[in-house]
Amino acid sequence: MDMTVIAWETNLTPTNGSDHQVSENIILDVLTVIVALVGLAGNAVVIWLLGFRMRRNAISVYILNLAGADFLFLCCEFGTTLVLLFDVDFFHRVMEKFLLPVALFAYISGLSFLSAISMERCMSVLWPIWYRCHRPRKLSTIMCALFWALSLLLSMLEGYYCGFLVENEHAVLCPVLDFITMAWLILLFVLLCGSSLALMTRLLCSHRVLPTRLYVTILLTVLIFLLCGLPFGIDWFLFYWLKKYFPAFAYPEEFVLPLSCINSCANPIIYFFVGSFRQQWWKQRHTLRLVLQRALQDTPEVDEQVESLPEETL
Repeated sequence: MDMTVIAWETNLTPTNGSDHQVSENIILDVLTVIVALVGLAGNAVVIWLLGFRMRRNAISVYILNLAGADFLFLCCEFGTTLVLLFDVDFFHRVMEKFLLPVALFAYISGLSFLSAISMERCMSVLWPIWYRCHRPRKLSTIMCALFWALSLLLSMLEGYYCGFLVENEHAVLCPVLDFITMAWLILLFVLLCGSSLALMTRLLCSHRVLPTRLYVTILLTVLIFLLCGLPFGIDWFLFYWLKKYFPAFAYPEEFVLPLSCINSCANPIIYFFVGSFRQQWWKQRHTLRLVLQRALQDTPEVDEQVESLPEETL
């Protein structure tokens, strides 16, 4: 069952003898390579700052691991797009045996970390006393380790039983593994959407909870994932089976890879945009560390404006 080639590979063969489709696919692949390179640089900066230059808290631990998952996913997308551009049989085998399982591993991990970020923020708002007094100190580190391990297990089982890691006679179990993985992704998606809606509702309905830059960062990250990252999972675990049993089913498959690349590239841009928003760059120099620290800031914007007032005004 060569589901991975169908789910990932952009068709570079002319449709009805037209070269226009080939040109569009090449342009999409080139744009995907450019976006992947930008995303790799941005996530590398986030990893360096959070890993070596800043003190970490509960949320920043998840952000660090999310940046690592995005970096790994972009590496796989960059390699896959180059394979599709040059169309060499040897590199196609490398893509099937290595890049696809690692990309699936990074995608599941990234969704897990994003759901955990939203859940943590929601609990801190809905149950602030329990969150401050009874939350385990190492909960973020433990959850990240569990998410990495579970994602690795699911991706390795997918690779083994679906036949793109080794040739085996257990391809009949591939739908079962797809169902289990899809069930886990649906659970993460429900937790992500439910906690994000609860957080947004609490912010809009309560006057005691003031919006902070951290809230904006989380909500923008979730929104970009729903728009750009979710189609990859739908394509992998749903559209493939619809296309198999309903050959007439058609959808713009060539846009799945660029959208997922934009999702992983957008997170560092969101961090630095939120951190630098409404700041007077011409009066004060802002380092990347300070900008990222401000994007993860959990104090109300009112306090920040008061602190930035001149001494005479205070």
